[in-house]
Amino acid sequence: MRHWLLLTALAIATVSINCSRGPDTGPTGPAPTALGQVPAVRLNYRYEADVPQPPETQTGAARDEHNPAVQADFDANRTQEVLDRTLTSPDSKRVLAIYHKAGDQSSEFRLDMYAVEGRLINKITADTMAVHFPDTIRWSPDSSTVAFVAMIRGATTDETAGAPVLDPETSTAPANQNTAIPSETPDANANVDANVAIASPTPLAPTGILTFRTEQIYICDADGLNARAITQNEGLIYFYYVWSPDSTMLAALAAKSIEWRYLNDRADKNGEIFVPVGRPRVVEKNGRERRLDDGITAVQPVWSADSTKVACAFEHQIRLYDANGTAPTQAAIPLRNNLLISSQVYDRDQQEKLNAENIQTEANAAPAANSNAAQPNTLPDATTLVSFNPIVALSWPSDDLLYFQTAYIKRMKNEADSVTSFPRWHRLVLTPQAIKL
Repeated sequence: MRHWLLLTALAIATVSINCSRGPDTGPTGPAPTALGQVPAVRLNYRYEADVPQPPETQTGAARDEHNPAVQADFDANRTQEVLDRTLTSPDSKRVLAIYHKAGDQSSEFRLDMYAVEGRLINKITADTMAVHFPDTIRWSPDSSTVAFVAMIRGATTDETAGAPVLDPETSTAPANQNTAIPSETPDANANVDANVAIASPTPLAPTGILTFRTEQIYICDADGLNARAITQNEGLIYFYYVWSPDSTMLAALAAKSIEWRYLNDRADKNGEIFVPVGRPRVVEKNGRERRLDDGITAVQPVWSADSTKVACAFEHQIRLYDANGTAPTQAAIPLRNNLLISSQVYDRDQQEKLNAENIQTEANAAPAANSNAAQPNTLPDATTLVSFNPIVALSWPSDDLLYFQTAYIKRMKNEADSVTSFPRWHRLVLTPQAIKL
């Protein structure tokens, strides 16, 4: 009897422990309540073809404009400089001025920080720095930081393609060296209007900023101070970057300078517009950098809404990376077969619509439709599908919906020869894998 009572008590205790775990508890702890808690390799996906275009979700994108107050300051006080464009911070408290001087090369720019009322707050770039790729300059979503790409002024030029190409022989200073020069100071014996100098002091260009022979990523704060390089990889060209939604990291693409030169020269010989390709990486504000993949891509990476993952595209495959951790992990999602089947359906639908609109061939449309109604036993031939194309764009508006666009794009210097055809949006519906209880 005593043994029977002991066994009964143990059984009751075991049932109580199992019940206390609850239905949402896994063998190693509570089940995840958000996709951000699920590693990339533990995600399921469902492919949905030919969906409507996703909402605009460019993280940290500033308003591109020509601020009238800043333009008025240039017109009145900076007649030797040309304002190219301005970028207003997301909180509308600061305006970034992108400009150049008369003697600057066409691919080189300078940056200053303004208040919204048109008052110059600080100069950002040193006189020896040249800002490149001005279209990629980005405010962080929280308006605390500006990211831009810069290098030694006058180190590169590419008048033909409109993009910089490494040419070390034209460099004006050695790499990895502080190349800033002291700012000019007024002569003590000169006759200076003291009242004007005291009433409206003009900020001087900063000094002591490290510069390189190839394009590196720099950041500065909202007042234009503390400009510094967060990448220091001589020989790499950083040409694209996007802020994480939490404003702590950048997802970037970088290419080797030798690869850049080769692809640029090949595009120039073919009469094409040069489209750079690079390897994805994550760069933190403190300068810690982690390369995500050895594969190269021209598709701009995107962040998940919770800033835990980065998505990149390679032809007919999407790869998801966990942004946190010393060695980011990844999961590959092959989409070639899905795209082949959906492209076959798309081509068939387009042909049926074309036949229905053509009265002369309407009688022949029905047999053609019936002959294609049966699903094939094998995958269709990619060479026979005009709508089967690589991935060219990504969008991640919410944690569980990752959109991607396929299209055929040919960019030529002669605009009449450029082609963009069969742009189609698809999406992946992401869910966590089931947990074994």
